[in-house]
Amino acid sequence: MEKIRSFLTKETPKAGKNAPVYYRRALAVSEELLGLYFLIHFFLFPWKTGGWELFPLLMLFGVGACEYSVRRRNVLLGFLLFGALCMLWCGWYVRQVGWGCGGQHFLLPLLLLCFFNIFMPPWGKIGCFLALIGYRMLLFSYSQSNDPVFALTTDAGLAFQTLNSTTLFVLMASVCTILSNSIQETERQLRLDNQELSREAETDPLTGLPNRRFLIGQMQRYLAGGAREPFCAAIADIDFFKHVNDTYGHPCGDYALSELASLFRQAGLGRYQCARWGGEEFCFFLPGVNLDEAGTLMNDLAIAVSEHPFSFEGNDFTLTITIGVAEYDFLSSLETLLDEADKKLYMGKNNGRNQVVM
Repeated sequence: MEKIRSFLTKETPKAGKNAPVYYRRALAVSEELLGLYFLIHFFLFPWKTGGWELFPLLMLFGVGACEYSVRRRNVLLGFLLFGALCMLWCGWYVRQVGWGCGGQHFLLPLLLLCFFNIFMPPWGKIGCFLALIGYRMLLFSYSQSNDPVFALTTDAGLAFQTLNSTTLFVLMASVCTILSNSIQETERQLRLDNQELSREAETDPLTGLPNRRFLIGQMQRYLAGGAREPFCAAIADIDFFKHVNDTYGHPCGDYALSELASLFRQAGLGRYQCARWGGEEFCFFLPGVNLDEAGTLMNDLAIAVSEHPFSFEGNDFTLTITIGVAEYDFLSSLETLLDEADKKLYMGKNNGRNQVVM
């Protein structure tokens, strides 16, 4: 019931000239195929029934009016004209040649276009659905009580049935292809956009490293996967980074952060994941590594940073980092692990900086 209520109360945009391109295209293709179908019928009738009929020609002019409406972007009017043509044709066709030639099936494209019409409210779609069923049953009842105007030969019946079936299948296939391709393309683009938004939401824009949110998620997934091997977390802080900003300017500070991020990526070699934690702090996730191994890795990284030359707009300088490392005990929370690494970081900063505290 909730789904039905949601469907019935769904908001629809106001009808206008901004109908989706895919719907205009589907409606235009349907009208073009129907126009060709009426033209063929105009010449087929005298050949198979012995008498000319002007009604298919009138339908052809009606298709022209539909085409004009769609080209002027009055899609709602084009759809209503298309619906009127389909219903008039089905009624006339059943009266002329009977039920067995399949003319009544041209109500199906109308139903399809009805449900893909974003301007039609849900109750309107349900009303259209019920009206088409009722109209089809009315035509069937009429065909059972009245003989058709033309008593077709087997050869004539086969010709009309072949034309109707071919046109209907081509029309339905064309409309479904246009609509499904549009839906698939929209979904593909949405997925790409969502992936890009997700990447941006989890990436530090300055350094290109993952951000705090991403790294915490990685740790949580690692724990949720039933990890049994030890792992460590480390938090690093650039020593006297404020001095770099004050001396050389904030653009130089941004350069230093980006340069360090590149160094961390190169030094990692799959042994850890690094994220910008905030400001001049970086966090490292070291899966499958115990405290001693993590300490060795972080010591090597600290030495690499201290030996790395920095140069910005003619200004040469060096940097050092202080790192706090903690190992997960499989009892505490992830927050406790990170707090422990942070405490060790500040122990190192209070004890002179440029060191790794485990």
